[in-house]
Order: sequence, then C-alpha cells, then structure tokens
Amino acid sequence: MTSMKTTAALLALYAAVEPSAAFMTAPVRTSSATSTSLQQTKDNYEFQRKLLETQFAISGAATVEDHIEEQEQSSTPSIDATAFQNFLDEQEQPSTPIDATAIQNSILRVAASTDRGQYASASQKESVASLVESLESNKPKQTDTFSSSATLPSYLAGTWELTYSTNQLFRSSPFFLAGRSTCKTQAEVDQYNWFCEMHRAALAISTIGVVRQVISRDGKLTNEFEVKVGAVPFVSDFLPFVKYSGGLPLTVDGAIVSTADATPMSMENKDDWQLYMDTVEIKGSNIPILRNLLDGDNSKLKSRDLSKLLEDNVDAYEVPRPVLRTTYVDSALRIVRDEDDNIFIYSRVSDSEEVTDYSNVMADLGVASLLEGFNDAVSKIYL
Repeated sequence: MTSMKTTAALLALYAAVEPSAAFMTAPVRTSSATSTSLQQTKDNYEFQRKLLETQFAISGAATVEDHIEEQEQSSTPSIDATAFQNFLDEQEQPSTPIDATAIQNSILRVAASTDRGQYASASQKESVASLVESLESNKPKQTDTFSSSATLPSYLAGTWELTYSTNQLFRSSPFFLAGRSTCKTQAEVDQYNWFCEMHRAALAISTIGVVRQVISRDGKLTNEFEVKVGAVPFVSDFLPFVKYSGGLPLTVDGAIVSTADATPMSMENKDDWQLYMDTVEIKGSNIPILRNLLDGDNSKLKSRDLSKLLEDNVDAYEVPRPVLRTTYVDSALRIVRDEDDNIFIYSRVSDSEEVTDYSNVMADLGVASLLEGFNDAVSKIYL
C-alpha cells in the first residue's frame, strides 16, 4: 500500500499539473502551434490524473476527490467517548465540596441569637437563605430502612424541633398551613399574612416554647406548639393600692396540638407531602377545672367534620390540602418549604414516633412549683 509520504507527493504532483478553472473554461485564441502544445499539456494532465487515481484506489479511495475528503476528515482529531463523558461528569460535580456541618452550625448560630428567626434582621435572613440553598443543592441521598408498607420513609420519621423559620413559628402547624391553602388569589394571601401578623402581635405577651413535630411511619404528622402566658401580668390591675407595675410569677401553660395525615406526592418521591388536616386540641393546660374540660374528647376541633359540612353546603369550598416539600434532610437536620417557599428548619431530637404525654402537668397555675422554689430558696422548711 502506498505510504502517506508517497500519497502526499502524488497529491502535490496532482495540484501542480491540474490546470486552473479559468484556464479550462475561458475561450483562448491560439495559433496551431499553440494548440498542439495545449493538447499535449491536456493529455499529460489526463495521464497524471489516471496515475493518481490508480494509486488512491490501492489505498481505498475511489477518486482523487474522495481521498482529499478523507484527508480532511482524518485531520480532525477523534474524540474518545469515554474520556468525553468523564469530562462531563467532572463538570457536574461541585468544584469544591461543601462542609455541611460548618454550614449547619452557621445557620444554628443565627437561629439561637434570633429566637428561631423571630427577631432576625434582613441581612441575617438573606445569609441563612443562601446557606440553605447551599445545603439544598448538595442534598445527600438517604436510604429508607422501613418496609414498603410504611407510608413515610425512615429518615423522616421521628421527633423534630423547629429551630429556625422565615415565618411566624405557629405557621408550621398543619392548621395554619391549611388556612393558607384556602387562599385562591394573591389578595387573599396578603390578607391571610396580615391576619397572622396581627394574631402574633395580639399574643405578644405570650412566650412560645418548644415547637415540635412528631412524624410516624404510617403518615401521621403531629405538631406540638407549647406556649406560656403570664397569669397575673399586672398586679396593679387587680390591686390598685399596690404600687407595683409588674406581675406575679404565675403562668398559664399549655400546648396547642394539631394533627394531619401526610401523603407522599408519589411513591418515587416520599419527601414531598400533601397534608389533610385532622384535629386541633389544647393539652397540658395548668388551669384548674378548665383542664378537665380540655382533656375531654369533645373539646377537640375536628376539622374534617367542619370541612365536610362546608363542602356539602358551599359550592365553591374545597378541602384544603397544603403541600410541604422536604428540600434537605440528613441525620441531624431537616429543611422544609411550604407553598410560598417559606423555610422551616428542624433538628432531630430522637427517632421516637411517640407524641408528648402532657398528663403529668399539674393544673395549679404553677403555684406548687412557686411555693416549692420559695421554700428551697428562702424558708427552707422540710418535713
């Protein structure tokens, strides 16, 4: 077979003897001698062309033009498919792996200094939002250890406490999420947001305690919202002759407990849920007499009965089914977004799926603990 050097030489020869297009097509006036010379040149050209085509036929090309095309194509470097795919895979990976623990610690520092985001400044909220997005873009893959019969995955089941929110803390409750879901227009959303702001302002005298979520494998979500309010906030209101602007160290305690069914949006994605509101009740109240009434089953707000009544009598009414999206979860932290993209960050307390038992809370407005503390600190009388 003709070597590449021979082929190159033959190509050069072909280029040297091939007449230009202008020469071959333009009419030329010549003498008979000149005509004879031109005929000889043309015959020589045809001979050289046939010689080249013979050489190229040996190398596999049918014509001179085919060989030139092959040469042009062969001049382009071939691409190794495996190497190219490896390159693409490298581009999909973050240039520098994130330190999830450091990011979470930064979020928790802001959460701790702002009472779970309630008093966060605009710059602090922006900082946390950026950190949250970093975690969400590097969401680790979790393994579900529950059987296929479980409604929710193992890595979401358990007890979680709310550590940060971009919204009012009570809006993590299924009750308020369902309320938001009834809004159909932006005007209604704005009105609902304003109502929630006024609701919190009206209860500013209260202190929000632990906000807890208990998630069970069978799809039950229980939200426990513990709150404390001064029982006698201003003594002078009750005893005008007492020149004291403060209150007594007695508080009204309780927990607003709401439940809902959490149904995965699909079997392939159990991290996103649709909630179906169930009940709301007050547990662990320390108010005498009222406690007995609140512990009864009749004190529960059964929202499904109310929804059915509205659905049967109001044509435009639709049962609210708010959506919650788990955008990040690991063994310690869980980030959730509602339909307005509000952020709720929870820290795992335990793997327990048992709700809190408030039966041991004494219904005495905290008088017993007050007297016990006074005795330990002042009188020191022990029997």
